[in-house]
Amino acid sequence: MADGFGMDAVAKLNKVDEAVVSTLKNAGKGLTLKEIAASCGETEKKVFKSLRKLFENEMIDCENHQYRLLNP
Repeated sequence: MADGFGMDAVAKLNKVDEAVVSTLKNAGKGLTLKEIAASCGETEKKVFKSLRKLFENEMIDCENHQYRLLNP
């Protein structure tokens, strides 16, 4: 990422974001919001905010309500 955008996004991850990324990385498949929240031990509201942030930074993809990392 020559423009450094990806590096900025990584630097701004909070604890919930890191937990979500770790959960998706370890899953090896798409997970639903409910599955991610249960695995992270966080509320669905917090996980949804994190997923939205990760999606906006092009770190995850969503298909059929299942989230997965773009570059695991």
